[in-house]
Amino acid sequence: MPATPAPVPAPVPAAEERSHEILASIRQAFAEKGFDGASMQDLARAAGMSVGNFYRYFPSKMAIVQAMCGYDLAEIQAEFAEIEKAEEPMAALRARILAHFDEEQLKDGQLWAEITAAAIRKPEIGEAARQMEETIVTLLTTIFARVTGRPEAEARARYEGQCLMLVMLVKAMAMRTAQCGPAGPALEAQVHAVIDRILADISTDKA
Repeated sequence: MPATPAPVPAPVPAAEERSHEILASIRQAFAEKGFDGASMQDLARAAGMSVGNFYRYFPSKMAIVQAMCGYDLAEIQAEFAEIEKAEEPMAALRARILAHFDEEQLKDGQLWAEITAAAIRKPEIGEAARQMEETIVTLLTTIFARVTGRPEAEARARYEGQCLMLVMLVKAMAMRTAQCGPAGPALEAQVHAVIDRILADISTDKA
């Protein structure tokens, strides 16, 4: 019997692909100048576009932030899809979390520091950030439910605090790195110890 061919990924629409390219090119300018400091002219210049053409893709800075949240969340969902397929999902999850602490991943810390600050003043940005965090907690819950043999609703109620702590650690480390530079060995060891304890406690908490 012939092998079933692997599914072919759906092509990304050209406009969406172009939007992703623009977001990648303006992230640094947005991070350096901040939500209020970066003008649409600054961002269009960073993208190598005219202001009029830039507005066709992103009519406001709010739209840019929402698109950034959506783009980053899509990448996170793809990561969790791989973790779910792993033979040892908790080990895969740990490796993925720690990978977010390397220098390349932490370069977005200033960007997320700016978005977090803007979220205090702009309810729409706060809602976009909240939805992103909520989705990550749901993805973590799915992993923890599988590992412990609990229904997802029960796992959510039982491990929500641990999920939020993991999200907070990743976010805090990124923002601290942007402000103070990479963590020293002592801080890094403490953060790793907290993550290991959370994951170990959940792994042994079987239904």
